[in-house]
Amino acid sequence: MAPPVTERGLKSVVWQKIKTTVFDDCRKEDEWKIMLLDEFTTKLLASCCKMTDLLAEGVTVVENIYKNREPVRQMKALYFISPTSKSVDCFLRDFPSKSENRYKAAYIYFTDFCPDSLFNKIKASCSKSIRRCKEINISFIPLESQVYTLDVPDAFYYCYSPDPGNANGKDAVMEAMAEQIVTVCATLDENPGVRYKSKPLDNASKLAQLVEKKLENYYKMDEKSLIKGKTHSQLIIIDRGFDPVSTVLHELTFQAMAYDLLPIENDTYKYKTDGKEKEAVLEEDDDLWIRIRHRHIAVVLEEIPKLMKEISSTKKATEGKTSLSALAQLMKKMPHFRKQITKQVVHLNLAEDCMKKFRPNIEKLCKTEQDLALGTDAEGQKVKDYMRVLLPVLLNKSHDNYDKIRAILLYIFSNNGTTEENLDRLIQNVKIETESDMIRNWSYLGVPIVPPSSQGKPLRKDRSAEETFQLSRWTPYIKDVLEDAIENRLDSKEWPYCSQCPAVWNGSGAVSARQKPRANYLEDRKNGSKLIVFVIGGITYSEMRSAYEVSQAHKSCEVIIGSTHILTPKKLLDDIKMLNKSKDKVSIIKDE
Repeated sequence: MAPPVTERGLKSVVWQKIKTTVFDDCRKEDEWKIMLLDEFTTKLLASCCKMTDLLAEGVTVVENIYKNREPVRQMKALYFISPTSKSVDCFLRDFPSKSENRYKAAYIYFTDFCPDSLFNKIKASCSKSIRRCKEINISFIPLESQVYTLDVPDAFYYCYSPDPGNANGKDAVMEAMAEQIVTVCATLDENPGVRYKSKPLDNASKLAQLVEKKLENYYKMDEKSLIKGKTHSQLIIIDRGFDPVSTVLHELTFQAMAYDLLPIENDTYKYKTDGKEKEAVLEEDDDLWIRIRHRHIAVVLEEIPKLMKEISSTKKATEGKTSLSALAQLMKKMPHFRKQITKQVVHLNLAEDCMKKFRPNIEKLCKTEQDLALGTDAEGQKVKDYMRVLLPVLLNKSHDNYDKIRAILLYIFSNNGTTEENLDRLIQNVKIETESDMIRNWSYLGVPIVPPSSQGKPLRKDRSAEETFQLSRWTPYIKDVLEDAIENRLDSKEWPYCSQCPAVWNGSGAVSARQKPRANYLEDRKNGSKLIVFVIGGITYSEMRSAYEVSQAHKSCEVIIGSTHILTPKKLLDDIKMLNKSKDKVSIIKDE
């Protein structure tokens, strides 16, 4: 049984599985190996281990399989690659013939299922050089302790583009995503009940059926030739259009705000301190980042003076007012103290950079956005005229087009769509004709844009009693879904199961004849269960935060949330704009 994710973290679970299935499998005393990785497995290993971990496993050097390399014929090579024709062809080039082979021998480990065509190609070419050839079933990136991604941003286009010419590409992407999701379940040692959001699109239904079938095939036989029945967990698959509001709203919790407002690429934040350009990776190895990433910026800003005092009082090295420049001086004077305070300096810079963007423009936007999203103001009064709330944002010349489009979208979402005449007027007045597809193309995600929908919006939980900041009153819809799933309150018509609902989640005390009745059934019903979520087309940082909050509140159920990729509002709008354009062949995870 896989260890509980909240104790170990998904990254840790993945690393332990790689250690067991790859390194322990090919280990020999005092033997060093060269490791070859492709693009996907480079990201996978970078997400869950450091070079020192690889050294401890007998890896002397890590190479890119795509690049030309010098032969090292006295050493064995460990290939950890995706089962794609590109990666397999690169492997075959390393073993052309006995006299020209780059390495002494090869150990090959595929992330997931290797098609027969590729396997036979390897077998026919260089079977004598191969010591191992295995599939380890880890085809996802453990991004955080409770967050995973399939690393397929192109899936968004294939799943939501209206172009009928993409049908084959979409089928291939769906198949590949289903296989990747099965590896998430397998890594967690779960065979969950699979359910999905039934409307308005059928992507979630199709993907759920594929996953269910592949789970059945995967768990048909284990080493003891026993069928693994359904475990206590649920897997919920959802289309991105289920909550458009959370994707465009300005979030004021630290991580979401930073990734929205600052140019953070590959989790790398660039900043200046003491006149020098520096960069830092925002990752879970940093305890301070874990402590503050989900906190509201107002709380983070309150903590900054405390951190300053903490730092200065620890060494009694400064007196009076402490500032970033004073800290920089302190670091110069005390080299041994440098590492201790570097992380604090990073987060102080990060918070200050967020506030530099927030104070001039974003602060004014946030009140409007919250009123439009919730339909009520901070005092709880119903918004009577949505256009009157929106207009000041559109007339403000200091807001850029992206911010105006985000506000227009919230206006449309709040009204469940608008008229063609009204939308044309908004687009012309704001002069965003060239960007109008950022608004119109939401309809391909099943979100009402034009004309207004007569169907009511989903009922939301009453959270008026919860303590919130005035500019952060909105709660992502996924939080309602997670809580309802754990408490067994999801409507089975709206959220049907693909297969028979596992006994532990069916709300009844009925126990299958093959199961032993438990003394404390209700307690066991939730104990140790996992709720795995997959959103087709990206998740937001606020939705990731919701998974942690719900896990914290319901300690008996762990929430693991994932998607094709992680969204920021600007990138999502750019992707939505492209949906009705024809796209040249985009890479699919699995080659034909």
